[in-house]
Amino acid sequence: MFAEGDMAVYPAHGVGLIEAIETQTIGGVDQRFYVLKILDNDMTIMIPIATSAKFGLRAIISRDDVPKVIDILKERDVKITAQTWNRRYREYMEKIKTGSVFEVAVVLRDLFLLKEDKDLSYGERKMLDTAKNLLVKELSLAKQTEEANIEQQIEKLFC
Repeated sequence: MFAEGDMAVYPAHGVGLIEAIETQTIGGVDQRFYVLKILDNDMTIMIPIATSAKFGLRAIISRDDVPKVIDILKERDVKITAQTWNRRYREYMEKIKTGSVFEVAVVLRDLFLLKEDKDLSYGERKMLDTAKNLLVKELSLAKQTEEANIEQQIEKLFC
């Protein structure tokens, strides 16, 4: 359960701030909602508290989990399947939708490695940016450091 002022991660949208907890009547039934403002784009989402875990709402990872994410990004002994870009795109999108920071790290790593071998499609370039933004935002909050520092660390891993 989150409280007002808590930071949370909502799959595919990223990190947000729980601005309020509201009760609304829908179909004659009172339901409680988290009002989550996504930091990246100021979008506001209402998430039913009763099903928030089912939809993947979760807390920011702990500082102790950050090295695990970095290890995923560092891994180079990875086989990237030779499939069409749109099939790869769907596969990566499913990973991002899980909301797992570790799956997002896999997507970012794979796309960076793929970019070394060939030009990415427009959709893949956008997905690379999305995955990077999601990771930078969450890791900077977990480590309590500037986003620019995290972005530089990630860039260094792929140079």
